[in-house]
Amino acid sequence: MTTPTVELRLWRQFVAVAEELHFGRAAVRLHMTQPPLTQAIAHLEKLLAVRLFERTKRSVHMTAAGVALLPQVQDLLARAQALPGQARAAAAGEIGRLRLAFISTAGFSLLPAWVRAFREHEPQVQLELLEATGDMQLQAFERHDIDAGIMLHSPGFAPAGLTRRLIAREALVLALAEQHPLAAKATLGLDEVLTQPLVIFPRRILPSLHDAIFGMYHGAAQPPQVAQEAIQMQTIVNLVSAGLGVAWVPDSVRQFQRPGVVYRTVAGKKGRPVPVCETSLFWPVEAVNPCLERLVAFAPTAPALPA
Repeated sequence: MTTPTVELRLWRQFVAVAEELHFGRAAVRLHMTQPPLTQAIAHLEKLLAVRLFERTKRSVHMTAAGVALLPQVQDLLARAQALPGQARAAAAGEIGRLRLAFISTAGFSLLPAWVRAFREHEPQVQLELLEATGDMQLQAFERHDIDAGIMLHSPGFAPAGLTRRLIAREALVLALAEQHPLAAKATLGLDEVLTQPLVIFPRRILPSLHDAIFGMYHGAAQPPQVAQEAIQMQTIVNLVSAGLGVAWVPDSVRQFQRPGVVYRTVAGKKGRPVPVCETSLFWPVEAVNPCLERLVAFAPTAPALPA
């Protein structure tokens, strides 16, 4: 059986008669004469194959079907009336859906407060979060699977087709096991740490930062001794606690208080500074999601590093 298509006009006429229980008053309310309204209700009942009103010369009463249908039709008309405003709000980015990818280090300090504040400020924007490494985010951008991404990188990182806003800048610090001989010092010298076995992420997930770290070793004529690779910063720190080596991590990772691990500042040498890492919000140059502008405007700006 084919479901009949009912125009909103007929539903409005049904609601007017149902609420007035009088064809004459309903016709006046709809700015029309009574005969066309009577014909319209008869047409609606024919389309539905259901009687909606019982009529006598003196009164109009709704049938059980009409009573059951009325709240749903009222809701339908209210939602239809709201559609133009919702369309304008969607075009302005006031409502909609945003898919935001982020690297794990953003979850230590930057992301939680920012996301909570954004959701409070833009309650009608559905923010979907996806944890992903930098290489996975670049692939997701190519597939149009995400609208924006938070990535860790070294200064100067600029993927083609993406715009970025720098939201955090921090020094790299050294994570080492609590029982490591160097852990007794508050600040370490660069030369004494470059000879230590290294736990590091694979180059494919953070090529710019990986190259900056390796460049620091090669600049000192000290090839890095990679003991183990791991993808997530939490895993890297856990491997450090197991004594597999030391690791260069963003300063914000200090908040990951893994028992058996300490974090130490490393003093660079003239011409051989310890690399700085940055965290940026990236989005396509030709972005089409109207909500994105609000996310970008709400993103924090990186403070300057201490002198």
